[in-house]
Amino acid sequence: MKIYSMTATFGKLEHATLKLQPGLNIIQAPNEWGKSTWCAFLTNMLYGIDTKARAKGNDVPDKERYAPWSGAAMSGRIDLCWNGRDITIERRTKGRIPFGEFRAYETATGIDVPELNATNCGQLLLGVERNVFTRAGFLRLADLPVTQDDALRRRLNSLVTTGDESGAGDQLGKQLKELKNKCRHNQTGLLPQAERERDQVLHQQDALYELQKRSAAIQIRQQELTEHIAALENHKDALLYEASLSDAQQVAQAQADMEQAQKLLDAQSAACDTLPSREEIQQKLSAGTCLQDQWLALQMESGALPAMPQMPVIPPHYQISGDIVETAQQDLDRYYALEARRKSQNRLIYTLIILAAVLCAGLVVSSFVLPELDPMVYVIGGAVAAGLCLGCLIFAIARTRAFRTEMNRLYDRHPGLSPDKWVSDAEEFSHQLTAYQQQLEACQTATSEFNQRREALDEQISTLTGGTPLADCQKQWRQALESWDALGNARRDLQRTQSHLATVQSMVKTVQPPKQEDTLTITESQTDAQLANARFEQRQLQLELGQCQGKADAIGKEAMLRARLDTLNRRITRLEDTYYALEMAQEALREATTTLQRRFAPRISKRTQELFSKLTDGRYQRITLSEDLSLNACTEEEDTLRPAQARSDGTVDQLYLALRLAVAEELTPEAPLVLDDALVRFDDQRLKTALDILKEASDHKQVILFTCQGRESNL
Repeated sequence: MKIYSMTATFGKLEHATLKLQPGLNIIQAPNEWGKSTWCAFLTNMLYGIDTKARAKGNDVPDKERYAPWSGAAMSGRIDLCWNGRDITIERRTKGRIPFGEFRAYETATGIDVPELNATNCGQLLLGVERNVFTRAGFLRLADLPVTQDDALRRRLNSLVTTGDESGAGDQLGKQLKELKNKCRHNQTGLLPQAERERDQVLHQQDALYELQKRSAAIQIRQQELTEHIAALENHKDALLYEASLSDAQQVAQAQADMEQAQKLLDAQSAACDTLPSREEIQQKLSAGTCLQDQWLALQMESGALPAMPQMPVIPPHYQISGDIVETAQQDLDRYYALEARRKSQNRLIYTLIILAAVLCAGLVVSSFVLPELDPMVYVIGGAVAAGLCLGCLIFAIARTRAFRTEMNRLYDRHPGLSPDKWVSDAEEFSHQLTAYQQQLEACQTATSEFNQRREALDEQISTLTGGTPLADCQKQWRQALESWDALGNARRDLQRTQSHLATVQSMVKTVQPPKQEDTLTITESQTDAQLANARFEQRQLQLELGQCQGKADAIGKEAMLRARLDTLNRRITRLEDTYYALEMAQEALREATTTLQRRFAPRISKRTQELFSKLTDGRYQRITLSEDLSLNACTEEEDTLRPAQARSDGTVDQLYLALRLAVAEELTPEAPLVLDDALVRFDDQRLKTALDILKEASDHKQVILFTCQGRESNL
């Protein structure tokens, strides 16, 4: 297939046209010119755009990434030559579906090419699926390392080993796997289903056996219960016969009991004839009990009466007439007055002494200043000063003695107390005397009230008992009540014995002896209880037997279950044989595939080695290609193979370019070879060699090289 031109409204391209020629096309353009956009346009025009793709993280689908920037509808056209025919393919937006409308027609005549449609266009024109073309015939700088792809591996394997790209071997393996999964896949498939059905039938057989076993046990137990019930009923008849024999004795005993009760009633009636009535006795007994309770309450209350208070001891200095607080306040006022007078007298004495001292000092100074004065003047002045001082001293001593005498008298009236506590101590003692008087009055009042109440209660008791002690009267009243109670009991006993006699007489009847010998020794109540339990168990067993029979009928006949189990066992055997046969077939197919893969790697490796050796001017002579399409290489100077990742970035690009070219020769011989900046990291020498290889390849197919550099065009 050869492309003449491409016209696109796609991404940044707006009605842009790219013309191509057969052979090698080198398209030099700067970054952001649209080289990668043209590559994406070519792929989507041939294979269509995935309208179901959704954005995942930073991965934006082509329908959004290449939406026209102008807002116009996405469309495109490619003029090409296919099998000697000039054909035009067009795609345009249909409604909201990008590239949703497709048309292929002959360029010259406009006649439709019916064999091409939107789905198979790329497959028919290029001969490979989309993912094979993008990995084999479409080379980008970022995509140079060949990644594993199932379709690529399948096409390479089929082409190299069988010459057929249909993938019949993989299809057979897929069919074998599907058949094997149909037989068994984990817990699903025909075989697990049959095994589960067999287990279900076995479970039903076990359940049917258990139901039959339980039914037999129930029938045996029912027979035992029937015999046990017959024995209990016979024992009950025997007990009734024995009871009938003792009925006569019971009637005679009941008659005697009634006569004895009549005698007791007559005696008790005679004893109560002389007693007061029951109502009078109960009233007196109730009144006596109430008075006794009041007497006991008074006795308890007497213990709670307040005790006579203890009169506080009066100190000698408070044994005076009049108010002791007022007297203490007068003493305190007298104390403060004496203190004030003492301080005033002391100030007068100190003043006189100071004057005498000043006079003496003046005489001494004047004796030096005025020596001409008469000495008698100094003598008289000194005598006056001395007399003044002596008089002051005598006066001070006399006043001090009088003050001390008065103070001692005051302190003697309040021994052991400082003056500031005289009034408070007197007030505290006055409060004690007042509290004592209040307590004494309260105690005398309570005692007087208690005595009055006790006298009133004694008078009430005497009125009720007539002077007899209350306890003796209460004893007599209780004895009288007991006599009346005994009379009532005698009447009730007579009625009870009469009723019992009538009952016994009505129960007397003729009972036949038991039909069989009685060997049981239990009582009648025990017999009734065992009969009830046995009949209840018999009913429960009958219900359980019906349930067992119903479940057995639901499960089915035993012969049908055995027949179903035989059928399932034969089916499981056939499925197991089929499963093992499929496993053997898969193993044989895997061995054949492994053998074919061993033939595939050397062929691609040989062509890759030739191209890589040429690209590196013979430096690398040995390379290997593993099953996952990874490469290992070594130079003439190296002894061992090293992975491609151990080489420089440029060498890795050249190594994978050689592999891509070898793969493209095998898988896409008719498809154009598109390179998008795939030679950027090549040096000038290896770039020239790569261009020579591409030039040789362009003799057989169209080569389109997009580049952002001018080296390719210059070379």
